[in-house]
Amino acid sequence: MNLIHLHRIANFLHRKRIPLLPKLLYYIQFLMFNSSLPASTQIGKKSTFAYGGIGVVVHARAIIGEGCVIGQGITIGGRSKKVEVPKIGNNVYLGAGCRILGDIVIGDEVVIGPNSVVLTDVPSGSIVVGVPGKIVKTGIVMRDFV
Repeated sequence: MNLIHLHRIANFLHRKRIPLLPKLLYYIQFLMFNSSLPASTQIGKKSTFAYGGIGVVVHARAIIGEGCVIGQGITIGGRSKKVEVPKIGNNVYLGAGCRILGDIVIGDEVVIGPNSVVLTDVPSGSIVVGVPGKIVKTGIVMRDFV
């Protein structure tokens, strides 16, 4: 079982405005995967969580595109005194333990290295590593990595 399966059910119930059940599924997710993934979070089709989604924390208003791979122990959320949260494009790989924080946009076909802390926008086709995250390569195509 993967965290995404429970989230898809909770998100469907949330969009249909069915009370109580999405919150119940949230607590089940927390108990099973030690993760915080609110039902209101938008996650695109074919996106998945590595290792079932253990230790993932995602903001309720975060947007994650299609075909993304989200590693274990990652955080996608806001920063102090800033209202907006990250928007992540399609076909993005988020390495284990990375942090995506603040009002930023991650483009399509991006690789975020493990334990990186990304605080600024990342253009499509880039590889980002480090603390704080720095672009080390551009012009990549994800099909070259699969």
